[in-house]
Amino acid sequence: MSEQQNYQILLYYKFVQIPDPEVFKDEHLQYCKDLGLKGRILVASEGINGTVSGTIEQTEQYMQDMHANPLFADMVFKIDPSEGHAFKKMFVRHREELVTFRVEDELDPNMISGARLSPQQFYEQLQRDDIIVIDGRNDYEYDIGHFRNAIRPEVQSFREFPDWIRENLSEHKDKTILTYCTGGIRCEKLTGFMLKEGFKDVAQLDGGIVTYGKDPEVQGRLFDGKCYVFDERISVPINQTDEDIIVGKCHHCGKPEDRYINCDNDACHLQHVCCEECEELHHSCCSTECEEIVAASHNAS
Repeated sequence: MSEQQNYQILLYYKFVQIPDPEVFKDEHLQYCKDLGLKGRILVASEGINGTVSGTIEQTEQYMQDMHANPLFADMVFKIDPSEGHAFKKMFVRHREELVTFRVEDELDPNMISGARLSPQQFYEQLQRDDIIVIDGRNDYEYDIGHFRNAIRPEVQSFREFPDWIRENLSEHKDKTILTYCTGGIRCEKLTGFMLKEGFKDVAQLDGGIVTYGKDPEVQGRLFDGKCYVFDERISVPINQTDEDIIVGKCHHCGKPEDRYINCDNDACHLQHVCCEECEELHHSCCSTECEEIVAASHNAS
């Protein structure tokens, strides 16, 4: 690790009953602030889901303290070295669900969930020609990186998945279906839902894409592009071999690109794939309309 990479980013979740999530949320926010962490943590009665950044000392202390709590004693942390914080502030929020799914039947991943495949097992399964691979993320996440031959979901939020599955996969309930997502949490609910819907053979990538990319044997093979992440990095590389290819396309000129930027128009802030040339040419805007608004505000000031 270089001298500059004296920070770490932790990605984690745990489905476990938290007795009073509102109280836990308030106490945990203060604890994280006192420790000096920054990030985004969701707390629900069904568990915790978070990404935080801090110095190595701060993040190691956080993991130690969380493991000392019986609720989180076996919680798995995915760790990325960093040159600084990946967030500007520290948020801990209470939610009804850790990932908003909104189905009538309760889905407790501790009771029903698809089989968990290690990166090596997932890699082997990907090479079969008799399986269906479902990307368990939103469409814009798929657009800058995904497993080869995976189906792109026509969804812009996770809550749209139940209808999409019923409309597109119901005739394949006897097929072997693999799912994957960023860190694994969405697939916990997704595979449980599919099993309740009558799908016979459903499995998920244990630990998600980020774990797959760190496996020394697999080295991210068969994942093309980059993995979208919900912090200031926006995307991270996964495939550590020379077979990696860019799958995203610039919003403006259409050439291969895998970097997202936010539209500079404060009323828009549309996140779009954009090459460096077009970012300069279009003044970091997603459209002519936004360019005109930004130009007018600069002239007014």
